[in-house]
Amino acid sequence: MTTSRVRLGKRGEELASGYLQDAGCGILDSNYRCPWGEIDLVARDGEELAFVEVRTRRTSTFGAPQESITRRKADHLVAAAQHYLQDHVPENDSEDIPWRIDLVCICLTDGEGTPQIDHIKYAVQG
Repeated sequence: MTTSRVRLGKRGEELASGYLQDAGCGILDSNYRCPWGEIDLVARDGEELAFVEVRTRRTSTFGAPQESITRRKADHLVAAAQHYLQDHVPENDSEDIPWRIDLVCICLTDGEGTPQIDHIKYAVQG
């Protein structure tokens, strides 16, 4: 991945984290890696855990951010979320914790102005 794409992704994750915190979510983890891939953000939203995929775009030339989630990526997100639960939640509690996979889409325009941020809850069904 090019340096500019890495910077864009980091910027998007920072914006998403701030957005979620402003909405009352607590950020528990970021860039969680496991054999199934990476979860950009793990947040607590009330009683639920939200596993958040962040998609950031500078333009809509290649489509909207939400259009970039393939079935394969969705399957990997579900597997990574389940791995996180197994790794971080006591076994007898893991079945009782409600969780979901969200998508935060960020559109930046030339790096200027206010970014457009859309938060799609339950974006991926597991």
